[in-house]
Amino acid sequence: MTDIGQVDDAPGRHLVEELKWVHGMLRHDLRICQELAGQISAGAPAGDVGAAVRSLRTRSPLWQLRVNCLRYCQVVHAHHGIEDIALFPALRRSDPKLGPTVDRLEADHRKVSDLLDQVESLADLLSGDSEGDTDETRKRLSTALTDLGAHLLEHLDFEEKAISPTLRQWRGWPL
Repeated sequence: MTDIGQVDDAPGRHLVEELKWVHGMLRHDLRICQELAGQISAGAPAGDVGAAVRSLRTRSPLWQLRVNCLRYCQVVHAHHGIEDIALFPALRRSDPKLGPTVDRLEADHRKVSDLLDQVESLADLLSGDSEGDTDETRKRLSTALTDLGAHLLEHLDFEEKAISPTLRQWRGWPL
């Protein structure tokens, strides 16, 4: 990190900036999830909840992660696809001490995928019909959204702190 007024001339600074830019989009969507959790707990109409989740699912990088990256589908979402396919192996090659860190980041990706599946399933149940709109479903969905937010924010913070020093030193892609 540079002090105010200092020029950041680290060779890999652009990699860190891109990582933080994508993470900023994810943090934005997590704020929406947290607001949605509060609305669910306050009794928001099931149709509104379902519409909000569908909107996130179709336009949000967060849900694109579940669909593309964390499921290792054929078409991989750019950011996490690069992390899983190229960045993480490159980190392991350039700094073998980061092995346990990369292991944790990969495990975090799987956990986020599971949490996203849970949120989607509960939102579909809530908005599917009036029988699914129960206090228990609302409580579980609110909890799932809160858990997703807490876990993913922790993941983003950890990833930025743990790998940025190595990224900043890269002059090219490690072979």
